[in-house]
Amino acid sequence: MPGTYRVAVIGGRPAPVAGAKELGVDVVLFHEKGAYEESVLQHCEQVVHVSITDGQAILDVLKPMHEERPFDRVLTTTEPAGESTGFVVDALGLPGVSEATARALKNKVLTRELLDRHDLSPVRYRHVTSVEDVVRFQAEIGDRVIVKPADGVASLHIHPVAGRQDAERAWRALAEAGVTLVIAEEYLEGPVVSVDSFSFGGRHLPIGYSEYRMNDRYVEWEVSTPSRVAAPHREELFELTRRLLDAVGLTEGPSHSEFVLTPKGPRVLESHARLAGSGAPELVRRAFGLDLNRMFLTVPLGIDPLPETSPEPRGGAAVRFFTPEPGTITAVEVDDDAADVVRTVPPGEVPLVFLPYLDEFTDVEVAAVIGKNAGDTVPPLLTVADCVSGYVIASGADAADAVARCDRANDRIHFRTRP
Repeated sequence: MPGTYRVAVIGGRPAPVAGAKELGVDVVLFHEKGAYEESVLQHCEQVVHVSITDGQAILDVLKPMHEERPFDRVLTTTEPAGESTGFVVDALGLPGVSEATARALKNKVLTRELLDRHDLSPVRYRHVTSVEDVVRFQAEIGDRVIVKPADGVASLHIHPVAGRQDAERAWRALAEAGVTLVIAEEYLEGPVVSVDSFSFGGRHLPIGYSEYRMNDRYVEWEVSTPSRVAAPHREELFELTRRLLDAVGLTEGPSHSEFVLTPKGPRVLESHARLAGSGAPELVRRAFGLDLNRMFLTVPLGIDPLPETSPEPRGGAAVRFFTPEPGTITAVEVDDDAADVVRTVPPGEVPLVFLPYLDEFTDVEVAAVIGKNAGDTVPPLLTVADCVSGYVIASGADAADAVARCDRANDRIHFRTRP
């Protein structure tokens, strides 16, 4: 028997559609063959194989289905499908994230232009097309600048530049990586924090606010919430988040916005019209009591209302990725009291989600997943995508307590590696 609602989900991961049938929501998943976990099938009406980045290809197969039985929403949880999903949303005239909004958030040059137009978060920047452009911009700033892909994700290819030699090195690395759209920005000094929000009918509800620990390549290997450093700036960050989302034209759905707390005040780093990665929805649920994964379906469809006010934290939560020395693993040793639950990804199995087994730990205070086995290779930590050795997630009385629990588990799980 058909459900009350019908939703198309483009790409992404299973968590936000879990329980859809119980909610009376029929989900058609449009995904690439072999790129999704089989466990998602139980939550879906069907799966259609298609390139998730090709908006026209998605529309070609989705439109006849829409004409036969209309979709109430077309949604995505994944960055690569943002613009293609927006293309379909626009073509069908549905509420949701438009292609223009998705593009404005993906292209950081467009984001900065919109912020300037709305007199928000002043940051000096330039779209650069050569080493000379970088050198001139850095000379104008008179201090360090950051050079990075204008459409980059996962802390990949971020290069600090303090002179010509740095500029040449950065440009060469970006060219070798095939990056063609490059932005240079003034270096923003201060801790990085984020705000996870949900919007409906043009109203934005900031919910969780988090902070990070990262390495010298700006790779975030720990997320904790509620952020201790952001707490004094909470209302300013929330207001800036609302104005940022208005500026890019976001009216509905989840968003994840990152900021730097500079001496001059919070400055926008980037924003995304999707659920955040690194287990953030689960951290928000543990610390603030709102389930962003559930809201992904229920709020746009009117099953659940968008709360009127931002929730106060009721505890803390953190996730920490294991960061063993790069090389070949010779052994993984686990102390008896490492965590409440410890799971290991079976040898030879490659998870199709970033945090495997996470949905099994909703009622577990401290859980750990070991993602590598003896004989596996640990890559250098050059991007968030290299955080593949496993993770610890923990709840606590507050963020500091949750971080301490993650650190304790990390200290009791030992990866032995050789170069």
